[in-house]
Amino acid sequence: MTDSSTDHDESRSHAPSERDSRDVGNKPTDEYCSCCRICDCYRDAPEADEKPADAHGQHAGNDHAHDQHAGDDHGEQVDHSDHEELFKRRFFVCLALSLPVLYYSPMLQEWFGYAAVTFPGSAFVGPVLGVVVFAYSGVPFLRMGAVEARNREPGMMLLISLAITVAFVYSLAAVVFGIGEPFFWELVTLIVIFLLGHWIEMRSVRRASGALDELAELLPATAERITDDGPEEVPIDDLEEGDLVLVRPGSNVPADGVVEEGESNVDESVITGESKPVSKGPGDDVVGGTTVRDGSLRVRVAATGEETTLSGIVRLVEDAQESRSRTQVLADRAAGWLFYAALGVAAVTAVAWSAAVGFGLPVVERVVTVLVIACPHALGLAVPLVVAINTSMAARNGMLIRDRIAMESARNLDTVVFDKTGTLTEGEQGVVDVATADQWGEDDVLTLAAAAEGDSEHVIAQAIRDTAADQDLPVPGVRGFEALEGRGVRATIEREAVPAAASTADESADIGAPPSDAESDRDGHTVSVGGPNLLRHLEIDPDPALERFASEAGDRGEGVVYVLRDETVVGAIALADVIREESFEAIDALHGMGVDVAMLTGDDADVAHAVADELEIDTVFAEVLPEDKDEKILELQERGHLVGMVGDGVNDAPALTRSDVGIAIGSGTDVAVESADVVLVENDPRDVARLVRLSAKSYRKMAENIAWAAGYNVFALPLAAGVLAPIGILLSPAVGAVLMSASTVIVAVNAQLLRRAELST
Repeated sequence: MTDSSTDHDESRSHAPSERDSRDVGNKPTDEYCSCCRICDCYRDAPEADEKPADAHGQHAGNDHAHDQHAGDDHGEQVDHSDHEELFKRRFFVCLALSLPVLYYSPMLQEWFGYAAVTFPGSAFVGPVLGVVVFAYSGVPFLRMGAVEARNREPGMMLLISLAITVAFVYSLAAVVFGIGEPFFWELVTLIVIFLLGHWIEMRSVRRASGALDELAELLPATAERITDDGPEEVPIDDLEEGDLVLVRPGSNVPADGVVEEGESNVDESVITGESKPVSKGPGDDVVGGTTVRDGSLRVRVAATGEETTLSGIVRLVEDAQESRSRTQVLADRAAGWLFYAALGVAAVTAVAWSAAVGFGLPVVERVVTVLVIACPHALGLAVPLVVAINTSMAARNGMLIRDRIAMESARNLDTVVFDKTGTLTEGEQGVVDVATADQWGEDDVLTLAAAAEGDSEHVIAQAIRDTAADQDLPVPGVRGFEALEGRGVRATIEREAVPAAASTADESADIGAPPSDAESDRDGHTVSVGGPNLLRHLEIDPDPALERFASEAGDRGEGVVYVLRDETVVGAIALADVIREESFEAIDALHGMGVDVAMLTGDDADVAHAVADELEIDTVFAEVLPEDKDEKILELQERGHLVGMVGDGVNDAPALTRSDVGIAIGSGTDVAVESADVVLVENDPRDVARLVRLSAKSYRKMAENIAWAAGYNVFALPLAAGVLAPIGILLSPAVGAVLMSASTVIVAVNAQLLRRAELST
């Protein structure tokens, strides 16, 4: 007996929707969110015209807000708005103020052989403007460094603060007490280079996170709402569910809805990643933000504001960009270790140089250079920038990341398990054949089955009802509908509504042994529809002709459900589910990456193996009840496999949660989506291969960035300390700042190269 109905039966069970210990999208309460880690930004607003310190905005003008972390030790929130412009403005102001400082620097005059124009007080140009630059753009660095110190999370800002503080205090003391040459030109140069580095960094971050801006801009500002008086232009915020809107050719759909009138090709690439326009007509769903190409549509609004698909995508992208991966944790720890290493090297450098040449300007230069060159700027940017680009690329390709750790793990998957119905197949069953017991007609069997399936939501139930409707069969009403978990459905049909052939069968039965009425009552008959699990539960065997029918259907890859009146099998219905063309490409691509493919289904072995043989699937789990699906995932994990699960139904939720990487198709149920680590917006199994590729390429970029950032410090710190001084190689603090900034730029550029990654199969 075959059982495409077991998938049919399965969806009637309700799996738990709660996630395991991985809290998707939750940010650790004792850590900065990842956007803070990108820039270690202002913990206190440095300018009065900026937003309050507790307004946690986002980079480059994005408006998403983050809640105060529960139990947050540091307590203070970061204003990320307009940071790129802030650093740009301060850079140019400080650059202008620094030029006179450099011009009047005695050291530079000596080096370049010129004499600066003098005037009364010209000797104070350097000190005065140096103090102004320090106050205007140096003090904010000190504020950020103070926050790191209070939180006991030393990092880049604290190192920068130490470097410029040492330079400033020594220079001020040199002017006031005459203890040596001031250090103002180096001080202002350091601050200017730091500002330039932050400006470049914020520019890279804005570009990486620009997907959210682009998504937000997809919705038009206004919509044409159709009223009794004709179309009127209204802000989209005024739209309500049930409104009818007119969408003209070339315009974006203002909200999620259903087409009531008109036909057009709609570009959904921004949502699904699929470039080919989709034909839409009356009854079809449309998504807000998609573009109508040709022909106008009248759309009945179904969701607005935060309830739209586009808003949901934006939320998922934001959550993913703010969640942290194992690689990010490693980078954070490395940055912390680097701080203490820098302090240690600076202390050793100060002692060694003081012992060698005595305390003075050379010692201060060495210490400041060590502190500057050790700033973990590049290390702090190495992972978050890749994460931001990775998340936006995934969204552009129809993949929404809900769990960063799972996304990072996807590169190591060695087994991917696909649910069959609706994932590898179209999920749209159709009746292809009907077999009946003696004295029963095909129309009668279909009528009984359609009546019993009247209240079911399953695709097989829909296929039976559609077939009955196509044949204009009069389907009677039923009472007492009941879904039998993992087995099928059952309902009671009135005796007078029993088809004529069934009545004839009753009369014939009366001549011989009467049918059992254990499942019937005086006023009606019990009609049951289900697969082999139903017959096994009832301990009923069909007649040999129906068994042969089921066997032959199974050989063809078709599923069979049985129709019972009371406790008698009166017929069997064969149904077929079409394999998606994309499934062949997806499985070939996964095999090409060395990933085994398994299929998990409630269908019986014949149906499952027929599909698996056609797709060249490695492992098949057939006749699996809903509550047992996660056990099959556990079985693979116990064999040492890292398992990804792809599913779409309520009954897939436990398996999605159990797997190492749970992947839900976007057309699946809300429970399945909530149980998943990754959501595929479009029901395309090829996206699974793209996900694995993106995970591998992103991890490679993270590893390259961390290796560069850490390796740079390994070589640069001894150089800054002056180990090559005996052969005349010494780095000034300004050169150290340039090298530090160059390292940051290299990391940023390398991360941007991820955008060129080819994900298609």
